[in-house]
Amino acid sequence: MKIAVLGTGIVGDTIGSKLIELGHSVMMGSRTSANEKAKDFVSKHNGKADAGTYTDAASFGEIIFNCTSGGGSIEALKMDLANPLDFSKETPSLAISNTNSLGEEIQKTFPKANVVKTLNTMWCGLMVNPAMINGGDHSVFISGNDDGAKKKVKEILKSFGWAENNILDLGDISKARGTEMYLPLWLHIYGATKNGVFNIKIVS
Repeated sequence: MKIAVLGTGIVGDTIGSKLIELGHSVMMGSRTSANEKAKDFVSKHNGKADAGTYTDAASFGEIIFNCTSGGGSIEALKMDLANPLDFSKETPSLAISNTNSLGEEIQKTFPKANVVKTLNTMWCGLMVNPAMINGGDHSVFISGNDDGAKKKVKEILKSFGWAENNILDLGDISKARGTEMYLPLWLHIYGATKNGVFNIKIVS
């Protein structure tokens, strides 16, 4: 499958690398075609990846992973996977919360796209390798308006190693509000434990 990964940071690199390992064709998108991190990504994968602008990558991909920083996601997507964190203060806070979400904003800005929110409640290493902790028995969430798009995302998650019973469909894209609001708690837990390798498990 042709997959675009927008963003050259650690999340984009981790997800892009896993997708290549699984046999997908990946193009990493960034603001300019000369982005050094994108070039390094291509070089690291010995020609199994490509790089270009956000526009190039979005045109290439059948599926797009948005791995840009939340504050720049709409701008990046207009140039053609994030959390709306505001880092302007000492403690990061949510720029959008409670009555809206970045997932909803992306869906409203691009109404023909089938936006699915997932993987934003954990460290990127766990996103692509859930077996790192508790034998892989912990939870990942998805939300989105299109059932077909969510089905495709579930298949990708399962290829990453997520058990189907641990993939919890929360409902439509408005449910992204809840998963995005989890991020301040995640940051506080990380600060207290000095360890990002943790996740939550839904039990009942």
